[in-house]
Amino acid sequence: MNGRPDAPLAIVIFGAAVHPDGTPSATLCRRVAAAEAFGRTCAAPLFVPTGGSLGGRPAEAPVMAELLRRAGVPDSAILIEATARDTLDSVLACSVLLRARGYRGAVAVASSGYHLPRCLVLMRLAGWRVVRVPPPQVPAARSLLRRWFWRLREVAALPWDALLLALRRREAMPRD
Repeated sequence: MNGRPDAPLAIVIFGAAVHPDGTPSATLCRRVAAAEAFGRTCAAPLFVPTGGSLGGRPAEAPVMAELLRRAGVPDSAILIEATARDTLDSVLACSVLLRARGYRGAVAVASSGYHLPRCLVLMRLAGWRVVRVPPPQVPAARSLLRRWFWRLREVAALPWDALLLALRRREAMPRD
């Protein structure tokens, strides 16, 4: 996965909605559960939940961190990134956070199936070797129309985010 089976692996968990009362959405719970299950297969995972506050709601990352704690993940294995307001912000902020800690290994990416390709591509464009965390098996939306809406949204978002990342490359890329 990341070169050595005993090497630490950073697992970035991309956020999803948090309800106004601070409870996680079903999508957020599924993403965290997928990341936690994947982390059990790793020797020394470092979970990096990412997502800030949107629309006055509680930040996503601390809610995800609490879900990880409830699943038995120790605080020492959780690095919270609670400033990002969207996917590209998460890629940039997690890149800065991990590189500031001296981390240079592979990054495992956890999200929903429809969102995962964009997250993987952006993390790769930010200079990381990436590992795909198997996404939740439950679709993020029940209706077929809604699922296609999310997929088409990702098709449009990927080239736009890739362009923005190229323009902001200095923030995401390592400095030698």
